[in-house]
Amino acid sequence: MKLFLKELSDLLRQNKLTMGTAESCTGGSIAATMTSVAGSSAYFWGGVVAYQNEVKHKVLGVSNQDLIAYGAVSEPVVRQMAEGACRVIGCNCAVATSGVAGPGGGSPQKPVGTVWIAASLKGNTIAQCCHFKGDRAAVIKQSVQTAMSMLIHLIRL
Repeated sequence: MKLFLKELSDLLRQNKLTMGTAESCTGGSIAATMTSVAGSSAYFWGGVVAYQNEVKHKVLGVSNQDLIAYGAVSEPVVRQMAEGACRVIGCNCAVATSGVAGPGGGSPQKPVGTVWIAASLKGNTIAQCCHFKGDRAAVIKQSVQTAMSMLIHLIRL
C-alpha cells in the first residue's frame, strides 16, 4: 500500500492535480490513507462517504433511475460517484467505490467481495468490477489499493 500511496502522492504533486473521494464500501478508508501523508493538503481536497443511496443521489448527483435499475454496486453508479466527487469537491480527479465488503449483504449476482471502483480525471472516467477474497478488512484494503492504482494509471495515460 505504501508504494501506491507514495507514487500517487508524487504524481498528484508533479501534475498539480487535486483529488477527492466518493466512498461507500470503503467508508472513508481511501481518504484516511491519502491524508496519512504529511503535506497531503496540497493535493487532497476532501471526500464524501456515501453509504446510503440517498446520499449518493442528493450529494453526488447519482441518478435515482440508475440506482433502481442497476443497484448501488454497479458501473453506472460508481462512475457517477467519481464524477460527482470531482464536481462537488471541486477537484481535478477522484476515485469512487461501491461494493459488498461482507461478511453479509451478498447475493448470487453480487457476492461478498464484489466491488465496483471508478477513477475520474478531468472528465475521463474508467471503471472496473473487482472480486476480492478475504474478510471485510481484506476486501476494503484491496479496494483502497485498486482505487489508487487505477488513478495512477489514469494520470499516466
